[in-house]
Amino acid sequence: MGKTLFDKVWDSHVVDQLEDGPDILYIDKHLIHEVTSPQAFSMLKDKNIPVFRPKQIVATADHNVPTLNQHLPIKDELSRNQVDQLRKNCDKYNIELYGLGHPYQGIVHVIGPELGITQPGMTMVCGDSHTSTHGAFGSIAFGIGTSQVAQVFASQCLLVSKPKSMRIKVNGNLKKGVHPKDVILYIISQLGTDSGTGYFVEYSGEVFENMSMEGRMTVCNMSIEMGARGGMIAPDKTTFDYIKGREFAPSEKEFEDKIKQWQSLPSDNDAVFCKEYSFDADDISPMITYGTNPGMGIGVQEKIPSSQNESFQKSLAYMGFDQGDTLKNLPINYVFIGSCTNSRIEDFRVASDYIKGKKKAKNVNALIVPGSQQVAKQIQDEGLGIIFEEAGFVIRQPGCSACLAMNDDKIPAGEYCVSTSNRNFEGRQGPGARTILASPLTAVAAAIEGKIVDITQT
Repeated sequence: MGKTLFDKVWDSHVVDQLEDGPDILYIDKHLIHEVTSPQAFSMLKDKNIPVFRPKQIVATADHNVPTLNQHLPIKDELSRNQVDQLRKNCDKYNIELYGLGHPYQGIVHVIGPELGITQPGMTMVCGDSHTSTHGAFGSIAFGIGTSQVAQVFASQCLLVSKPKSMRIKVNGNLKKGVHPKDVILYIISQLGTDSGTGYFVEYSGEVFENMSMEGRMTVCNMSIEMGARGGMIAPDKTTFDYIKGREFAPSEKEFEDKIKQWQSLPSDNDAVFCKEYSFDADDISPMITYGTNPGMGIGVQEKIPSSQNESFQKSLAYMGFDQGDTLKNLPINYVFIGSCTNSRIEDFRVASDYIKGKKKAKNVNALIVPGSQQVAKQIQDEGLGIIFEEAGFVIRQPGCSACLAMNDDKIPAGEYCVSTSNRNFEGRQGPGARTILASPLTAVAAAIEGKIVDITQT
């Protein structure tokens, strides 16, 4: 019987297996940021244990950082202390840090791929659930808890049980105006937020084969939102072309040999998955969420479904919606384009192409937040910044920003925000904030019109 992509990568990293227990899995790259690393470093200090392989660690500041005046001291005391502590820990353990002011600083799941650090066949972990983003390259990437962060610091290994495998196929051609974010929101709306629990998902089929790497990262990023441990897409020419020439990619001499290795990773034709689902691209339209979890999604033209479930009713009450409502033409006052889901240069190219020559609605506050210093530079070098500013959008400096209420970029209570982020939980973007998840294209269209619109009809 053949092996899946997941099996090939996982099995090649098993150092040892405990009898009837979890595997000891070697970790190629460990990503850290200022929020989930301090406690793990404290555990090392308490036990007088060194960091085993500091060169395998990538550190950046992203969650708590301000997106204005990053050259000035951070005003918020908690944020300032966390960022300072990360710097001190990295200095102590000889870990290179891409902190504020560094040309590589940015959201951890943006800088890994853009620097060529993320590569096919790797195992990657981070104290952050959206580590699944890196699976777009054919790597096994997943979030871990604080004690596990310490475990990897100390041993470069992780004691972990092997998840089951799932394959989700989407064949056909996407309709105009349908983007990768719509694809994953559609899948989660069909399968539910607990459908992936205990599984690693491989996405396959024509839709994913035809996606850019940025699109694939968006899909894998949100695998966690259906409960999966992570998501993967088999590496191919699109993957290799993306990696080639990046800062930490294999040298030109090594690259061809690496490609030969990477080409052996895709699932074998006779590989068997524990569970499989198939969807038709033609059934997917521009998506928005109406509730307080990413599974509560509908096409822009559709009506909110009915349910007597208590949590469903509570969710609608929080959002101020009723069963049977349509969200098309719903007035909105905030738009956020950013986060580890949609803050790459492709996302901003899509947005700027749509708004060129237009002005945002007067009632809308629209934030553009690049995922890294390199993306910020690309926005300016390509002239996108001028387009955004002339349309009335505000461009901020790199960071997680309004994806989550851990920094200054919060949405006021009761306000609707069309957001390209990954979670629409109660209070996710600020106490009482109401989040509507959407693609960058649907988000900018809402900013221009001042309401939710069907991008296929504009």
